[in-house]
Amino acid sequence: MAVDELQAIIQRCQILEEADFKGEDFNLFQVAGQKCLEDGYAAQLLEVIQNEKNKVIIKNMGWNLISPLVRCIFMYKQEDDKREHCLRILDQLAQLCNPKELFLGLLEQIEQTSGEQVCQTVMLLLQPLQTVLLKLQNKKAYSVGLSLAMIMNQLTPLPVPYTKQQIQEDKLGLCQCCNAVVDFAKPFVNEVVKNMEKSSEYNDVELKEELIKFCMKSLKYPLLTAQLEQLEGIEEHPFRHFATEIIDILWNIRELIPLVFVPHKGKSPPWENQEFADMERKNSADSLACLSYLMFVQHFGVECFPVVFSPSYLLLCNMTHIEVLLKRTEESVLSKGLDLFESCLLRMEDNSLLHHYLEFRVFINVPQDLVKIMTLCPMEDMRKKSLNILQLFIDKFDTEGKYTLFRCLLKTSNHAGVEGYIIKNIKDQIHLALTKEYDNVWFTGHHLISLLDLVLSLPEGAETDLLQNSDRIMASLNLLRYLVIKDCESDNQTGVWTTLGKIKQNFLKPLRVGLNMSKAHYEAEIKNKKENRKEAHSSNPVCSVTVSGEKMPAMTTGMQLQVLHSALFTFDLIESVLARVEELIEGKTKAVMDENS
Repeated sequence: MAVDELQAIIQRCQILEEADFKGEDFNLFQVAGQKCLEDGYAAQLLEVIQNEKNKVIIKNMGWNLISPLVRCIFMYKQEDDKREHCLRILDQLAQLCNPKELFLGLLEQIEQTSGEQVCQTVMLLLQPLQTVLLKLQNKKAYSVGLSLAMIMNQLTPLPVPYTKQQIQEDKLGLCQCCNAVVDFAKPFVNEVVKNMEKSSEYNDVELKEELIKFCMKSLKYPLLTAQLEQLEGIEEHPFRHFATEIIDILWNIRELIPLVFVPHKGKSPPWENQEFADMERKNSADSLACLSYLMFVQHFGVECFPVVFSPSYLLLCNMTHIEVLLKRTEESVLSKGLDLFESCLLRMEDNSLLHHYLEFRVFINVPQDLVKIMTLCPMEDMRKKSLNILQLFIDKFDTEGKYTLFRCLLKTSNHAGVEGYIIKNIKDQIHLALTKEYDNVWFTGHHLISLLDLVLSLPEGAETDLLQNSDRIMASLNLLRYLVIKDCESDNQTGVWTTLGKIKQNFLKPLRVGLNMSKAHYEAEIKNKKENRKEAHSSNPVCSVTVSGEKMPAMTTGMQLQVLHSALFTFDLIESVLARVEELIEGKTKAVMDENS
């Protein structure tokens, strides 16, 4: 019945001229063709399409069959003959239909797909879409760009497989689909390359720009969040292969090096809406950061890379990209930022990075981002790696650079542990200054005194929360103890003896008062808890306690006492070092006075 209806419409249209086809004819052909497919007559429909007499009809009307054809292909099983017939129909339509009409039909089908069928649909339609695009004469660059943009927009919502198992399973087909899209783009890349060798015509420039946009989108998704390390048991890592292909495209169209070293090359069209402009700028920044990661960490395209740049220049070029990656919270992106930063630093000799680089704002922002990761990131391995990279960064600077960076981090970190770590670094630099033969003006004399003003002080005087600031206080006391022991008052290389009165006034005295107050408070609290426990021993009460300004989770009285005793132990530790420092100062001062008398 369905085949008879189709034959009747075909016979009616065979006697008409192409210009005489009416809207009603298109509708009747679509309905009859769809019914043939749905009723299982794909073989008969294929015969109709292959019949030379029907060539004009298929050219004008065949594109209407794309939607029902795709539905039927997915309905039949892989080995079903009817599915094979449908695939041959699709191939015939790509050869025979009006390219412009079929192009729109294919794009519409890709746009309408969603969920688990996205990758299947895209992979099914890539070959006919490529065939049609290669036939287009007008607006080819625009059509290629529209196709690639539509495909990438459909793929972007899909989750990127990350673990080895997810990549091997490729449940939604994303890994396979991404590499199929690259193969789809290759003829257009070859066209651009061939035309670039001849001359630079306007259309070629347009097509080249569309390919750059595709590569930039691919760098942001899926490559920015993809796992790109070599995985044991996966012979050809699909995302590593995809990354290689994207780098190859950029190299072949002569855009790889300009994109790596001249960020504005990844320019976006002007937007009247500022929100759109900001979004485009952010997407471009993400893509360029991923490109740098691929080049400098994974070494994709390294054979194309000119070996003429100094390590400090490469660091400068990458700092903006590192900042972009470190501001993200996803593990896969954050780890790329840390790896890129580490890779750039490892290329450099210690003490080789000039302090002038700190005039670039990004050289201040990035260590501050590292501090945030060190103190706020929930992943321990990330926190540890950030700390190691911060130390690497410090080590690369010259002496003045280290000095400037220490001042900045002490003022901005707002974290006692980080401040304690920086103070330990300051102590190490002072030690080098005192033990090396050459003069080091930044960690001795008046420059050091200025730095000690920051280090040997309490943020809120005697009212400072000593428990919360214990790491910083202990590091400061250890530094002062070192200075008093190492630097004789007669030499006074560090200047500590000149400023001793100020140190006592701003640091030692308020610290002693604060310790006495804190210990008295905590001892009274312990006494109260013990008395309360005796009164209500049978009920085993649960209540909360505030330590260092933070309310602790509900605890039994016994647990609270444990916390309070731990705090007292910290105060005792601080007090013992403080007493030792005071003793050393008094002893050395007395010895000098005895010598003078």
